[in-house]
Parts: sequence; C-alpha cells; structure tokens
Amino acid sequence: MGNVPRFILALTMAVLLPYFVVSVSTKTKIDTSIDQSALQALKAHVVSDPQKILKTNWSITTSVCNWVGVTCGSRHQRVIAVNLSNMLLTGTLPPQIGNLSFLTSLNLMNNSFHGSLPIQLANLHRLKFIELGENYFYEEIPSWFDSFPKLQYLSLSANKFTGQIPSDMFERLPKLQSLNLGMNNLSGKIPIDLLKCKELQFLNLESNRLEGILPKEIGNLTMLRSLHLDNNRIEGKRKKIILFRISR
Repeated sequence: MGNVPRFILALTMAVLLPYFVVSVSTKTKIDTSIDQSALQALKAHVVSDPQKILKTNWSITTSVCNWVGVTCGSRHQRVIAVNLSNMLLTGTLPPQIGNLSFLTSLNLMNNSFHGSLPIQLANLHRLKFIELGENYFYEEIPSWFDSFPKLQYLSLSANKFTGQIPSDMFERLPKLQSLNLGMNNLSGKIPIDLLKCKELQFLNLESNRLEGILPKEIGNLTMLRSLHLDNNRIEGKRKKIILFRISR
C-alpha cells in the first residue's frame, strides 16, 4: 500500500506532462510570432531595399533567428539584436519595433531611415546599444531615452535632429559610456545633467550650434577619455581636459 501514492503521483504526472509541454510550446510560438510581426512591420516600412536583403531573406517561412541581421538568444530564442547597418535601406521606424521586448542592441547605422523616432522604442528597457547614426531622423531628440537604464552606447550622429539636448534624458542612464550627438542641428547649452553619467568615456557633440561655457564640472567625469566639441560656439578649456584624460 505504501507504493500507491507514488503510483498515483507518477500517473498524474504522466497525464499532465503532455499538457505542460503543449503549454510551453504554445507560449514559445506566441513569443516568436510577436518578434516576427514586429520585424515584418519594419520590413513593410522600408520603401527601398536595393540589395534586396530583406526581400530575399526576411521570409515568414523561416525562423526570425535565421534572418540576415537578426540575432536570437540561445536560451529563449527571442530577438536580442538587430543589425541592419550599411544596407542602403530607406524607410521609417514603425511603432511595432517597441514589441521586441528582449532587444539589447539596435544598429541601423549608415542607411536612409528618416522621420521621427517612435515613442514605442521606450518600451525596450533591455537596450544596451543604440546606433542610429548617418541617417535622416529629424525633430527634437526625445527625452524618453532615459527609459534605458542599461544603456551603454548611444549614437544619433549625422542626422537632422534639432532643438536643445533634453536635460532630463540623462536622469536614469548610470551605465552610459559613449554618447555621440555630433553633426546634427542641436542648439542651446550642454545640459548639466549630462555630468550625472559618471561612467562616460566618449562624448562627441561636434558640428552643432551649441553655445555657452563648457561646465567646469565636466572635469568630474573621471572616466572621460575623448571629448569632441569642435564647430560649436562653446567656450572653455576643453583641450586641457582632453590631454589630462588621455594621459591617465
């Protein structure tokens, strides 16, 4: 009689296990379809693909993990990186890109993407790397870039961004190491809150319309190795700071 409970437990597990497997399988399928739909929306917003990279490789008949420029996590098979740099693509970013909830790296450098950045990007809290340089994005830089607490690298260089650098976008970026906003149409002063990014090593604000005096507190960025402010109207002893940081 002592073996009866074990037999019942084993029988129960045998009955429930298929349902558990089906449940897990269904969940995985749903998660994959979310990523696939988001990337399909991105593909639909690309109006020019001269090399036919997305047209020939981004097919719903294959897993998104096999698509060119897409990397999935080995454990959960969710999309963790999208790299479409240097593909001569023209288009805009759809709001559905904010559904890539496991994304840690987004690289669209050197294409012809244009328009404003969709606010749904702020949903991607896992992002560590954002490279949107050398495109045609415009309007003001949104302050919701502070939605990425793990962000280490941010480049919006060589676009058409205007207005002031939002002072509150640095409130929750403790891990930011590289910031490149050079070659835009930014105006105003360097926001003092930028100095809260204590791990900053590279800062490029060159070729904008920034003005004012270089905050002396920038010397408190003890990790800073490279500072580029040329072609602005900023006053200050930046050369001395650069030499000091590089010599450390």
